[in-house]
Amino acid sequence: MTTSPAPDVTHESLRLDIAACSRLLVAEDILNYSGHVSARLPGRDAFLIQQTHDVRAFLEPDRLLVVDFDGKVIEGDGKPPSELFIHAEIYRARPEAQSVAHFHHDPTTIFAAVPTCPLVPVKNHFARWVGGIPVHYDSSHIDNPGKGEQVVATLDGRDALLLRGHGQVLVAESVRAVFIDSVHLVENAGALTLATQLGAVEPLTPAELDRFLETFDRPKHVKKLWKYYAQVAAARNVIPTEWI
Repeated sequence: MTTSPAPDVTHESLRLDIAACSRLLVAEDILNYSGHVSARLPGRDAFLIQQTHDVRAFLEPDRLLVVDFDGKVIEGDGKPPSELFIHAEIYRARPEAQSVAHFHHDPTTIFAAVPTCPLVPVKNHFARWVGGIPVHYDSSHIDNPGKGEQVVATLDGRDALLLRGHGQVLVAESVRAVFIDSVHLVENAGALTLATQLGAVEPLTPAELDRFLETFDRPKHVKKLWKYYAQVAAARNVIPTEWI
């Protein structure tokens, strides 16, 4: 379950974080020519999201649109992504959700196509999804409110799902947290793929994940990993240093 936004979150800081997050996800081979990251605007029934054709690897903060929960652009000049209703309906239904990411990471998506090998925890940070990651069986584009509502129903209060034959949706308490969750999700998928080549997989148990969570400091972890990825990206000219 996600939480309330930090008190220092502003419209401007959210724009910077979305642009940085999008570029970082591209740099980590998680996001490519499609997919998007959004953030709820505090105190408003609206969110920030990129324009549909803007290249994710070069996304600029001032290019982001403000869109209401009905999918109408209320600030900015441009067209939002066709799957904006993934974001809109999650924000409408879940007031605690502060950021949503949708991407198409094939090595993770394939776990929705192999019933005998579901996406199970083999790394401890999968504890974020200790209740499991459901599969949404509509593989079409989520391009209207009704389909967005169905995504919300599949999530059922959880913070991640696989879209069968399509991609992933993640929900978190901040843009930076949704980036870290994205990294951990694909790390677990990659480790699980390797494990299946060695033999029968013994997933981490709920008890093991619970023990991990007993001493896990999520805000500290998000801060640490964001600093690492952002500074490396800045050194490689992926993002401007002043965005960190």
